[in-house]
Amino acid sequence: MTAKEQVRALFILLRKEVYRFFRIWSQTLIPSVLTTILYFLIFGTFIGERIGKMSGFDYMQFMAPGLVMLAVITNAYSNVVSSFFGVKFQRSIEELLVSPMPTYLILTGFVLGGVVRGIIVGFLVLFTSLIFTDITVQNVPLTLFVVVMTAFLFSIAGFLNALFADNFDDINIVPTFILTPLIYLGGVFYSVELLSNTWQIVSKANPLLYMVNAFRYGMIGVSDINVQFALLMIIIFIIAFFLLAYYLLKKGYGIRS
Repeated sequence: MTAKEQVRALFILLRKEVYRFFRIWSQTLIPSVLTTILYFLIFGTFIGERIGKMSGFDYMQFMAPGLVMLAVITNAYSNVVSSFFGVKFQRSIEELLVSPMPTYLILTGFVLGGVVRGIIVGFLVLFTSLIFTDITVQNVPLTLFVVVMTAFLFSIAGFLNALFADNFDDINIVPTFILTPLIYLGGVFYSVELLSNTWQIVSKANPLLYMVNAFRYGMIGVSDINVQFALLMIIIFIIAFFLLAYYLLKKGYGIRS
């Protein structure tokens, strides 16, 4: 395929992915907004008044960046894992694999679909947050970079989950037993400085802590960890996960019998 044909093929695959989640927008875009409203009403209004300040900010302001990242991570992940497992289950992925489209473009197309959904939902959650609290983004380039890279990383993670999954139950194991605990223990609702030294060390083994704090630093200017190290970790994970996903897809792991 020529470069122009590759770009066109990637655009068509991405358009299909975007159309897929827009077609069922009430199931893919709205739930995160409703969940955010509940978080602000319960944690922000009722519990936040008792907590007061967190890292020098109103609790709602502190919590808002974490909720945006929560929405980006879960939506980017779930979009790719459900989409790719669907074409894998229907065996339509074989049509893509035998086409002239390079393997890395197939992977990129599915991943970009998750990135687009994650970013769209992230902005919806951010706009919803503005109803409850005032937020002034301190570093726009850093904030955008972190949200795009995080969406990219978890889109690839969702792709890997779909590759390894043998049935529909398997695609729920990782989000339920691994992703969700890591998210809620990743500093979304609290500062790790409140924890004991032992639990701070344990928390710093959670990769999501770095993503949440890097994003929070970009938005309100505070972070519990070194931002440069957090960005480095995100990039390293993206490269490692992408290469692994490309290798497995190229070998036909979980697809070819």
